[in-house]
Amino acid sequence: MRNGGIKPILIWYLRLVPLYLSIIMRIIIQKVSQAEVVNHDEPEIPARAIGPGLLLLVAVQDSDGDREIAWAARKIAQMRIFEDPAGKMNLSFLDVRGKNVKGEVLSVSQFTLYADIRKGNRPSFVGAGDPGHARAIWERLNRTLSDDYDLPVTTGWFGARMRVSLTNDGPVTIILDTDQMPGKTRKG
Repeated sequence: MRNGGIKPILIWYLRLVPLYLSIIMRIIIQKVSQAEVVNHDEPEIPARAIGPGLLLLVAVQDSDGDREIAWAARKIAQMRIFEDPAGKMNLSFLDVRGKNVKGEVLSVSQFTLYADIRKGNRPSFVGAGDPGHARAIWERLNRTLSDDYDLPVTTGWFGARMRVSLTNDGPVTIILDTDQMPGKTRKG
């Protein structure tokens, strides 16, 4: 083959593969004894806070839809990260809610979870979803947690600069990527 042959095409293709394999919704789940979010853009708005429960930092991409929402909501509600009487992480959010734990969710949209620093030192966020789509998916995820699993959801402000404070309980921090869904290609 002339003009470089197959090697340049293969190199170009291999550079694109990570982009296609990383099309996922990413949620950082933190078990907290308390969490609070303050809107820096509008400081007169009262802070939003929860007691014991889960803090969700949610990043959405353009390919995310109903299937990813349903899977992520089910995982969040049923993930066994709360201690049973023996002290083992064996109970789900649904198991502890209403018993000794009030069980609340604070959901914050955070596109910076898609930061890419492979080139240079300034993060690129081109992997984050279109803001209109991301907002709709984030809001639907919150509604699904509330409507389908009866979880009290408090939210941050989409697109606002915020200060998030929390007390991580455990500490328990879990990364939930929708590439872990059955039928999706697992990267790495």
